[in-house]
Amino acid sequence: MDEQAVLHTVTLLLKEECLDSLVGIYLHGSMAMGCFHPNQSDIDILVVCREQLSADTYRRIAKRLMHIEDEMHIITGFELSIILESTVAKLTFPTPFEFHYSGYHREKYRTDDQYLCGGYEDPDLVAHLAVIVDRGIVLVGKPINELFQPVKREYMLASITSDVGSAMEEITDNPVYYVLNLSRVLLYVKESVIYSKREAGEWALIHILPKYKEVISQCLAKYNGELESVNLSNDLLLDYAKYMLNEISGISLRYLQREEGYSKTTIGKLLPQKYTRT
Repeated sequence: MDEQAVLHTVTLLLKEECLDSLVGIYLHGSMAMGCFHPNQSDIDILVVCREQLSADTYRRIAKRLMHIEDEMHIITGFELSIILESTVAKLTFPTPFEFHYSGYHREKYRTDDQYLCGGYEDPDLVAHLAVIVDRGIVLVGKPINELFQPVKREYMLASITSDVGSAMEEITDNPVYYVLNLSRVLLYVKESVIYSKREAGEWALIHILPKYKEVISQCLAKYNGELESVNLSNDLLLDYAKYMLNEISGISLRYLQREEGYSKTTIGKLLPQKYTRT
């Protein structure tokens, strides 16, 4: 896959559809951080507009994204959200979005002409914005430092803990994602630094408890395209998830209580319930 050709094509699409409302198009995720793998990585894009577009425009964007995926043989596809400039200027958690497209919604857009994902709030968006501020790439539009502000640490903690909150239920079905993302989240709560999944996995190989090194090693190899599939027991994966979630929870709660002085009630509004149980 020609990454630059794909980015050029999707940028033209978005400029044509958003017209004068377009503020900027920003690449984040694995492609921005230099660890994109075409067989398993999404192409993560955030679009900022001055004003809402019509529902028909959003649906047309979805159809055109599917066409690009098909024509350019993009295996995993795009994960793309559109938010308003006013949302960026006055960031809240969870964050409102106008439009979202991803592999999860692809068939719904393909089969239902009235389908539209948008007009809701997404807890993941704060983490995407933080990646853009730290390591994002401008495809077109305003420079990052002129549009985005650093994300509050408490918002980031809420966003990333929400993202891995279902690890105990889903790690056996999606081990690579959750194993590496749990490492990434733990690294952030420890150091307040944003790492890619690959970088976090490489860190975990050195610093994680020895009994989990095979878990990290296999998932990292699969992520890098060096291994066709992982061979890990469900019990070991669940044990790893439980350990990592406990570590993440402990550090997050201590920070919010001691450093920020948040009450249990306020913390309960930020973090998923499973992180705040005592």
